[in-house]
Amino acid sequence: MNIRLERKPEHMLLLMSFIMPFTFSVWQVMLNNYTVEVASFTGKEIGLLQSIREVPGFLAFASVFLLMWFKEQTLALFFLALMCIGVGATGFFTGAAGLYFITFVMSVGFHYFETMNQSLTLQWIDKAHTPAFMGKMLAFTGFGSILSYSSVWLLMTIFHLEFKVVYIIAGSVGLMLVLFNTFYFPRFPEKEEQRKKMILRKKYWLYYLLTFFSGARRQIFMVFAGFMMVEKFGYTVKEISLLYLSNYIFNMIFAPKIGKLITVIGERKILLIEYIGLICIFTSYAFVTNKHVAAGLYIADHLFFAMAIALKTYFQKIADPKDIAATAGISFTINHIAAVVIPALLGVVWLNSPKTVFMIGAGIACCSLFFSRLINVEKQVYNAPSPAH
Repeated sequence: MNIRLERKPEHMLLLMSFIMPFTFSVWQVMLNNYTVEVASFTGKEIGLLQSIREVPGFLAFASVFLLMWFKEQTLALFFLALMCIGVGATGFFTGAAGLYFITFVMSVGFHYFETMNQSLTLQWIDKAHTPAFMGKMLAFTGFGSILSYSSVWLLMTIFHLEFKVVYIIAGSVGLMLVLFNTFYFPRFPEKEEQRKKMILRKKYWLYYLLTFFSGARRQIFMVFAGFMMVEKFGYTVKEISLLYLSNYIFNMIFAPKIGKLITVIGERKILLIEYIGLICIFTSYAFVTNKHVAAGLYIADHLFFAMAIALKTYFQKIADPKDIAATAGISFTINHIAAVVIPALLGVVWLNSPKTVFMIGAGIACCSLFFSRLINVEKQVYNAPSPAH
C-alpha cells in the first residue's frame, strides 16, 4: 500500500476508504460476541438490532435534500465522524434498548457517509478508470479492516482489554483521522451540478432491481453467516477477528484484480460469475457441519461480494452525470428496503430452521442471476446530448 498522500480527490477518497472500515470493523467484529456475552442476545434480538441498523440506509434518499445547504464533501466528512462517535460509545451500553439506540446513531453516520462516498467516487473518477480505482478502494478498505482486526486481536489477547475500552480506542482514532482529512484536503469543485430532488427513472429499472436483491442477500450474509460462526461453531472473538483478517487479506490481493477484470470482460459477465458463486455458497451454508469448511465458505462469500463493484460501474455508464447524487441516495434506500425487514423476520425463522434462512439467500441470488442476464451496457450507455449550435 505504498502511496504518497497528495491533495487530490482520489487520494481523499482512498483515505476515507481506509478510515471507515478501520473504525466500523471493530464494531462489526466484536458485535456478535459483545451482544451474546454482555447483553445475552438471541437470534431474535440480534435480528432486531440489525434491522434497526438498516433503517438509516432505508432513509438514505433524504440525503439529496441536504445538498441544498451543504456540499457533498462536507457531508461525507461529517457523517464519517458521526459513525466514529457511535462506534466509540457502543461499549457504554449493555442493555438491548441502549444498544438499539447507539447502533442507530452509528448507522446514520455509516449509511449517509457511504451514500456521499459512492456519489463522489462516480463523479470525481473518469468512467474508463472507475473499475480499477474502485478495486483500489477495496484494497484500502481491506487494509483498514486488516489493521482493525489485528488491533482487536492484539488488544484482547495480549493486553486483555474489555470490550468497552476497545470500542473507545477505535472511535477516537477514527475521529482523529477524520479531522486530519478535513483540514488536509481542500474543498474540491463539483464536475456537474447535481439535481437536488428525488429521482426515479424508468431507464434505471434494472439497476434498481439488482440493487434490491443485492441488499436482501447481503443482509443474510452480514447478519446470519457471522452469527452462525458464534452460535453453531462456538467461534470466540479472537477467532472471528482472525477469520475477518483472512477475508481482507484476500480482498487486498484480489479486489484490484477484480476491478481490472471488469474493464476487460465487462459488468455483465462479472455479475453472472458473482451470482452463480453466491448460489453455491448460500446452499453450502445451509448444510455445513465443519467449522473449518464454514470458515472457507465465509471467506469465499466475502470475495464474491467484491465483484459488486460491477453494479456501481454499470450504473455510472448508463446514468446522466447530474443524476448520480440523487440516485446514490435512492439506490441505498432500495438496497435497504429488504434489509430493514429481513434481519428481524429471518431472526424468528432462524430460531426454528437456520437452513431455511440460507436457502432463502440462495433463492435471492438466483433472482439476481436471472435478471443480470438482461444487462447490455453497449445499448444502455448514457450519451450526453450534443451542444446546441
